[in-house]
Amino acid sequence: GSFMFKFINILVPFLFIVGCGMKPSIEDAKLSDRNFSLEEFFDGETVAYGQFQDILGNVSRRFLVDIKGSWDGSNLVLVEDFKYEDGAEEQRIWTLTKTDGNRWLGSADGVVGTAEGETAGDMFYWAYTIDLPTPSGDRRVSFKDYMWMLSDDRVLNKAYMSKWGVPLGEVTIMFEKN
Repeated sequence: GSFMFKFINILVPFLFIVGCGMKPSIEDAKLSDRNFSLEEFFDGETVAYGQFQDILGNVSRRFLVDIKGSWDGSNLVLVEDFKYEDGAEEQRIWTLTKTDGNRWLGSADGVVGTAEGETAGDMFYWAYTIDLPTPSGDRRVSFKDYMWMLSDDRVLNKAYMSKWGVPLGEVTIMFEKN
């Protein structure tokens, strides 16, 4: 009993520190001279391939997303149709509003409050809390997404998922513009 207690007292703070300290930042040096324009990249059809890994690195869910985007000059609407490898399907419709040069606000069913983000060079940072549908029921979690525009038709997304500040895992997604 005592060994396990000591082990947990060491492991939990370690995981918390690792989970907090290893994230990218919107302030990071840019690796290209691209400017990530969400409204240009996501206007039209995009397909995304992704997977979720828990905090221990186990891949527990894979998915494909067909995204139809439309930009009207101030709002970007993204209709996301998810197909999970386990056969489950889900649709999420995001409405993102450009508030000034590089800041965005967003909403979608299940999102608690308002999602907030900003672009800087070839990167987009996006943060929100959502009641995420899972096979065992809805789960309220927070996401911090970091997206990098790798080319005119490809964006890499790394999302860090947590609950009450405790890291749960990561979602890695590759977006490809059709």
